[in-house]
Amino acid sequence: MLLHVIARGKIARSPEAELVGRYSRRIAWPLKLTELPDVGGTIPAPQTPSREVLLDEHGKAMSSEAFAALLGRWRDEGVREARFLIGAADGHGVTARAKADLLLGFGAMTWPHLLVRAMLAEQLWRATSILAGHPYHRSG
Repeated sequence: MLLHVIARGKIARSPEAELVGRYSRRIAWPLKLTELPDVGGTIPAPQTPSREVLLDEHGKAMSSEAFAALLGRWRDEGVREARFLIGAADGHGVTARAKADLLLGFGAMTWPHLLVRAMLAEQLWRATSILAGHPYHRSG
């Protein structure tokens, strides 16, 4: 299953970009990173079937194990692409939120969108590591 991160704004050369790169290289599953301008731009058409996850400050908080289980279930159901959308400073519109398969949050605090990319990359790596039975992750 393709893991596709679609993010508004340019990450350029930054500490956050280094973290995204570090975790992206570790992910054994197919991974695609797409950057869009803060406003406008065309979101690429999904592979079908796909699932769409919007990163949202009011989204559901999940443990790493639950996130891994969700990705594993989608993979096992034949989902070809899991799309993770990170909005610009104003987040996502009502229509996008309503059609998403999941609103996912990293806690009640508001996080900068560049840092959310790094946090998402780390959690994607962790989830795929859990599913592979990698000994690094300590479930508890």
